[in-house]
Amino acid sequence: MANYFDDNEDLQFYMDRGLDWAPIVGLVEQDFRIPGGYTSLEEARAAYRDILGMVGEFAAEQVAPRSMAIDAKGVHLKDGEGHLAPETDALFEQIKGLDLHGLALPRELGGIGCPAVVHFMVCELLARADNVVMTHYNFYSGIALMLLLYSVHEGTTTFDREQRVITGTRFQPEIAEILRGDAWGSMDITEPDAGSDMAALKARAEQDEQGNWYITGQKIFLTSGHGKHHIVIARTEPDKPGLGGLSLFHVPAYEDMPDGTRRRIAVIDRLEEKLGHHGSATAAVSFDRAPGRLIGKRGEGFQLMLLLMNNARVGVGFESIGACEAAYRKAKAYAAERRSMGKTIDRHEMIADFLDEMQTEILGLRALAMQCAYHEELHQRTKMQGLLDTDPDSLERARVLKQAKRHANRARRLTPLLKYIASEKAVEMSRKCIQILGGAGYIREYGAEKLLRDAMVLPIYEGTSQIQALMAMKDAMSGIMRNPQRFLTRVAQARWRSLSALDALERRVARLTSLTLAAQQHLIQRTAADKLRGLGKHKITEWSKEFFQNWDPKRDFSYAMLHAERLTRLMADTAIVEILLEQSRKHPERRSILERWLERAEPRCNALYEEITTRGDRLLAQLRDQQEDEAASGR
Repeated sequence: MANYFDDNEDLQFYMDRGLDWAPIVGLVEQDFRIPGGYTSLEEARAAYRDILGMVGEFAAEQVAPRSMAIDAKGVHLKDGEGHLAPETDALFEQIKGLDLHGLALPRELGGIGCPAVVHFMVCELLARADNVVMTHYNFYSGIALMLLLYSVHEGTTTFDREQRVITGTRFQPEIAEILRGDAWGSMDITEPDAGSDMAALKARAEQDEQGNWYITGQKIFLTSGHGKHHIVIARTEPDKPGLGGLSLFHVPAYEDMPDGTRRRIAVIDRLEEKLGHHGSATAAVSFDRAPGRLIGKRGEGFQLMLLLMNNARVGVGFESIGACEAAYRKAKAYAAERRSMGKTIDRHEMIADFLDEMQTEILGLRALAMQCAYHEELHQRTKMQGLLDTDPDSLERARVLKQAKRHANRARRLTPLLKYIASEKAVEMSRKCIQILGGAGYIREYGAEKLLRDAMVLPIYEGTSQIQALMAMKDAMSGIMRNPQRFLTRVAQARWRSLSALDALERRVARLTSLTLAAQQHLIQRTAADKLRGLGKHKITEWSKEFFQNWDPKRDFSYAMLHAERLTRLMADTAIVEILLEQSRKHPERRSILERWLERAEPRCNALYEEITTRGDRLLAQLRDQQEDEAASGR
């Protein structure tokens, strides 16, 4: 029988030896002190492996064969409710029977109690079979997990320190409903006139004299938005523009009545017709004084939504790798059978190069994804442990939260790189899959064109590629400005390793690191030089304040913003080779993967560096002229 876990040696590598499971399992299992829990690291990992094997078979034998039917039948709106294809409903009945909705939730809340890393690996397996099924699945378990994390954050989850178990949490009924498979949820952010610019959101939340909250407004592009549990961001402070006036709410979209009817609280305006993801319900939903419950504190909406979106972006990284794997496997299988000019086309040089590149990039992307998921999980679980298991003002809580912050910083650096590069590669590989299949790739019957249609949304949802690039650039530039001495030390260390390291591969990795740091240095120096040139518009007595305080990111970082995607590609390549180098030190068999990645990364990184350091002045001057013309004309 086909099995998407058993046929993937790289996924098995991470399950068996590629990750240090001990810290994560120790946190999940409370150092093996939970009554009825696993008694050892080996027992826990064996169970996780069995789960991945089960899901791998389910994905290959049950999900993949239904993928084309799900795409063909799509979704529809009837009597105000969104309906999925019968094949999708049947699959989710099976998923309900497998108890997969509670995979990463604690046992005491009805979950299986696996690490989130295992959940993300499950997401890759399902995405390889069908992107739509994986996406909808994530809006069950993902929403349940976020409701728990939000409750821990606001202090409404209780914990028994002796038994090492959660004894209650604010959203326990909602979590239980989701884990049973009876409901799911959605993230409600985008509005008709506000997408990536969250400061422009207009949906509002108002509080009555009794303290009850009511939400009014429309949200669009809601994946699985026909579900019940909506996490909605809305403006609570009308006199406070920008992100600081936003708060987060849990809003149930409907109520099921005792007589079997349903009372709609939020109205589904429409289900979008899309290029791909035909089997996924993408909804526009309107709220008209819909009752909601405030999550956290007023004004925390943006920070809390970022917490949700960071996890979602890691999920999209694994989803993208599943899409890449599907494209590679389909192209490889076809090329091994299709004969041309006396041999199968996988023996033709250009096609062989395509396949080698796809395989190499999947291995590198997965290395980045695993590292990202690992640190994000350690961040979340260490923080949760600190908040639940220590006294509020204790030194121990401060120590634990500081440890969580270190993992958060690592995850924050890697997450936009993963989301950017994995989603872009999913589109690129799906396109190559079509090209390798030739005319067959263009025909629906073979399924390659569906891979491309479904992949096209990956660089768009959960924050576009351009938003990820701006985030990565901003963090890099801010880090330099906060601690220039540390940055210069990194530059010197990388240069020294590029010359003195005994290992030739380490020298090559260090050269890529040096190149990326040099690109960052160029951007910060160019930014500072542009700022200095602009001081001539101000009195000399204002120069110090203008240079050190009055920075306008939209104006002063224009050169860096122009090159943000190029810098992100550089940083992604560098992050991947650094991770692969660390792997190769522990597992020598991984050296060949590092060699293959460097072979392709070195020339493209040199080209990216040249573009960053030589291009942009003409376009920026053109944009400045346009802006000045608009200002002069009063537009």
